[in-house]
Amino acid sequence: MASMDIFNNSAFSMTSLTTAVNKKPYKPQLLGSLGIFTPKPSRTRDIWVERKNGRLHIVPTSDVGAPATKRVADKRDGTSFRTVRIAPGSRVSAEEVQGIRAFGSESELKSVATEVSDRMDDLLSDLELTEEHHRLGAINGVLLDADGTTVIEDFYDRFGIAKPGAVDFAFSTEATEVRNVIKGITRAMHRSAKGALPEGAQIHALCGDEFYDALTTHPTVEKFYLNYLAAQQHQQGTGIFGVFYFEGVYWHNYRGTDDNATVAVPSGEARFFPVGGRDVFQKAMAPAEFAPYVNTRGLPRYAMVIPDRDRQAYVDVEVYSYPLFMCTRPEVLRSATAS
Repeated sequence: MASMDIFNNSAFSMTSLTTAVNKKPYKPQLLGSLGIFTPKPSRTRDIWVERKNGRLHIVPTSDVGAPATKRVADKRDGTSFRTVRIAPGSRVSAEEVQGIRAFGSESELKSVATEVSDRMDDLLSDLELTEEHHRLGAINGVLLDADGTTVIEDFYDRFGIAKPGAVDFAFSTEATEVRNVIKGITRAMHRSAKGALPEGAQIHALCGDEFYDALTTHPTVEKFYLNYLAAQQHQQGTGIFGVFYFEGVYWHNYRGTDDNATVAVPSGEARFFPVGGRDVFQKAMAPAEFAPYVNTRGLPRYAMVIPDRDRQAYVDVEVYSYPLFMCTRPEVLRSATAS
């Protein structure tokens, strides 16, 4: 039978485990799969974001031989942020480890490693759900903690930007020209971006169930939706919890947690955000608090096994992450409601 001594093997060192969890395949989630958050590894907990209020200038004409028109330098400002700590853990008791027997060609080490890997998978699932919650917070412009009320960061407040009001799509009125409402939103997003949305940048919308259904069944939209589904019938990711491209926007019926509340877009609302913008969204990653990683570039996650040295009654399996999912240009974000 395996014993607690097996955790002295180098396979369970902090470095080995950290390398292993960072190689595990990522379980796709919508916001994570879009790849909009630019990774920014840091050697410190504090992150400095510098903003340059760039403007376009029309240069007045001048006579030949006259001095060139001097351009006034754009003003810069900076804001300091601090990464957060996410640390799920699980305990493996001595009784559980002792119950593992070598079987067939498997060694005790491999059997115990499988048990630890299973625990790590559970912890990584919790971590990935938490990260999706934080990504959604950045899309909202306000990052909330797990309780849904404690504010970690309000990016509008931190950058001194007034939050745009939600646009009412008035789906209950058949005469509403939905295409014009959409154009108003996308134009406002591009104009407020001040160059942060280059050619090729896309606009996406995360829709709650009620909003998505009202959009796709509105008289001015439904025929386009049905034609889109017919053209995409052999493609995955259409229909319910799928994506619908209409009027320059990728509309997602966002599937959050099954309770449609823990990680979710409110049913009658939508969130608009750019994909392909210039560092509009960033993921800062700070190093772990443990000696081997102090002052090193931050990794996505760290893993460790901590044995009970006094009684050898258990080992704690833990995963750590020190991210901050940021929206550095909250002025480009928009929201909408269905009425």
